[in-house]
Amino acid sequence: MKTRKIYNRILVLRKERGLSRQELADIVGVNFQTIGYLEREEYNPSLDLAFRFSDCFDLTVEVIFSPEPMRPLSQELYGRREKEGE
Repeated sequence: MKTRKIYNRILVLRKERGLSRQELADIVGVNFQTIGYLEREEYNPSLDLAFRFSDCFDLTVEVIFSPEPMRPLSQELYGRREKEGE
């Protein structure tokens, strides 16, 4: 069975919070190289690691990770507001 690619917003969230790869790695308990692999979407996180990112960024797992390519957060927010206003 082929492994499904998981897309994520880790790079954007890390930069938004002013964290280095090493700082984020220390927070979630992985090697800093793992952060690079995740940011380049070359590695899928375990469920446990996905929840550690969720706790770190105080966001739901679904906001950080997706099986589909992710739209920019601004499009997600504005797209939802436009649909709600219809």
